[in-house]
Amino acid sequence: MHQDPATQPPANDPLPLPPPPELAPLPFAEPWGYEIHFPRDPRGPRVARIALRAVLASHGLDELTERAELLATELATNAVRHTAGPASLHLDWTCPALRVSVRDRSPGLTFARGGVPGGPHPLPPQDAIDGRGLLLLDVLADRWDGCALGDGPWGPGGKTIWFELLWEGKPPPALAA
Repeated sequence: MHQDPATQPPANDPLPLPPPPELAPLPFAEPWGYEIHFPRDPRGPRVARIALRAVLASHGLDELTERAELLATELATNAVRHTAGPASLHLDWTCPALRVSVRDRSPGLTFARGGVPGGPHPLPPQDAIDGRGLLLLDVLADRWDGCALGDGPWGPGGKTIWFELLWEGKPPPALAA
C-alpha cells in the first residue's frame, strides 16, 4: 500500500507527535461556558432554546432545564422584539449555579414600570399580551439582574440581562467525578 509522504513524519523526525489523548467529559463540578449568537429574527429564540436544552442535557442538568428554557426564551424574545440588532445567549456553569445571560446591542437598561431586579413588579393589566417577563424572573430565578455594557468602536455596547438557577441535587452518577 502506498502512503502519502505528506502525511508521514520523516524517518529522522526528532519530535514525533504523540497520538491524541482520549477526550473525557468534564467532571460535573468543573466550570464551563457556551455562547450562542442569533440574529434579530423570530426564529432566534427557538434556536437558542434548543441549544440550551441540548447543553443542559449533555451536562446532566436536567433538573434546571424547564426553568432555564422558559426564562431564556423570555429574554431572547425580548432581545429580538425590542432591539435593532443581533443578540447572544451565554450559559455559564460554576457549580452549583447556572448563569444564563442574554446580551443585545440596545443600550437601554430599563426594568419595566419602574421596577428593579428583585421586584416587586406590578402585575400587568389582565388583557395585556406582554409585560410578565420580570415577574417570571422574580418567581423562577434564584437571582437575576442586568447591566449596561460599555460603548465600543462600533457604537453602544448594549446590555446584559442574566439570571441564576441553583442546583440543589446530587451530581448525576455518570458525571460525579
